[in-house]
Amino acid sequence: MTELHLDADRLDLWLLTPPGAVPLPLGELDEAERHRADAFRRPADRALYIAAHIVLRRLLGAYLRIPARDVTFTRADCPRCGGPHGRPVLAGAAPGAPHFSLSHSRGAVLIGVARAPVGVDIEGLPRPERVSLCRSALHPWERRELEQCAGPGRPAVFARLWARKEAYLKGTGVGVGRWTSDVYLGDASPGAPPRPDGWHVLDVPCGPGHAAAAAVREPVRHTVVHRLRPESVLSVGNISDGRTTDARPRPSRS
Repeated sequence: MTELHLDADRLDLWLLTPPGAVPLPLGELDEAERHRADAFRRPADRALYIAAHIVLRRLLGAYLRIPARDVTFTRADCPRCGGPHGRPVLAGAAPGAPHFSLSHSRGAVLIGVARAPVGVDIEGLPRPERVSLCRSALHPWERRELEQCAGPGRPAVFARLWARKEAYLKGTGVGVGRWTSDVYLGDASPGAPPRPDGWHVLDVPCGPGHAAAAAVREPVRHTVVHRLRPESVLSVGNISDGRTTDARPRPSRS
C-alpha cells in the first residue's frame, strides 16, 4: 500500500481526469456511496462520481495507512444550525487526522487534504446565458468585477469567482445558500471589501475547460498540486503516480 505524509504547513491538492468507460472497483465504496452512484441517470455522471470517491478513499487510506475500504466518513455539525449536515470528516479520527474536501465536474476531480479545515471546488466553464442567470449569487463587488469583463472570457471569470466562493463555503461547512452573495472573494479591486478573515484562498491551475479553487483555514507555506494519472482509480493503479507542481496561495486581505 502506498503511504503519504502530510506536513502541518502544507496543502495537498490532487487533480484527476478519470479513465473512460472501464470497469471500476466498486468494492472499495461503502453502501451509501454505491446507493448514491446508482441514483445518477447519466452513465458519465455515475462514472465520475465513482472515480472521485475511489480516489478519495485511496488517498485518505494512504495518509492514514489503512486500506481504502476501511476509511469511514461522517458529517461535522453545521456551524449555522448545529445539525449533523456540516462538511464531511473522517469518522472516529484521532487528533491531527487530515481534513479533506472533494469536488468533481465535467470529467475532472479535485481533492484537497490538509491538517486544517479545507474546501475545494472545480467548475466546468458555464455558458454565457448561465452566467447571466447566476450572477445575482455573487457579492455586489464581484458582480462589478465580472461586468468589467465582456466577450468570450466572461464565463471563465464567473467560474473562477464561483469556485473560490464554493471552496470557502465548503471549508467552513455552511455550504452554498442564500448567503453566498454576502461573501466577497473577488480580485481585491480598489475599494472592495476584505476577504473572509483567517482563510487563505487560491486559484488552482486545472486546464482551459475548468476553473478551480481551494480554501484552507490555517496559513500554509507550501501548496502542492498533484496531477494523477487516469489509471489511479483502476484496480492496478498506483495513487502516487503523476506529476507535482508547487504553488503558493493567494492570502486573504484583512
